[in-house]
Amino acid sequence: MNFFALTENRHSVRKFSSKSVSDSTIQKVLSMAQTAPSAGDLKSYRVDIVREEGKKQKLAAAALGQEFVATAPVVLAFSALPEKSQKKYGERGRSLYAVQDATIVCAYVQLAAADMGLGSCWVGALNEKEVRRVLELPPQAVPVALLPIGYEADE
Repeated sequence: MNFFALTENRHSVRKFSSKSVSDSTIQKVLSMAQTAPSAGDLKSYRVDIVREEGKKQKLAAAALGQEFVATAPVVLAFSALPEKSQKKYGERGRSLYAVQDATIVCAYVQLAAADMGLGSCWVGALNEKEVRRVLELPPQAVPVALLPIGYEADE
């Protein structure tokens, strides 16, 4: 798909079909993460793949009750790793660059998903502490976005 058509046609999807998304499709979408720009090419982020129903329910609750999160076949969770960026860039790396890295990679993955015919919805409203607990993230990881992904139920 042409980039301009892709970005014009991409929209937030909150109703997903029950059709599963294969591991190979998710891996292809995530391969775009490697192409995303990153401060100093440090890739100071992590991406967690969540398919377990119980965890998706807990993430929906942690997303301030946005229940549609749990209805997607896959939820990708993007977290910044500030300490990784701080080592090279000091406080600005810690407070800004790592968060930028995580959000840029999420945007690339979202566009890759759309290009492959998948729907998604960026979820930034979340309880960081609860997401960290559900995903068993290390204390230094900062959850910045959830990206429920699946096939759209209807247009």
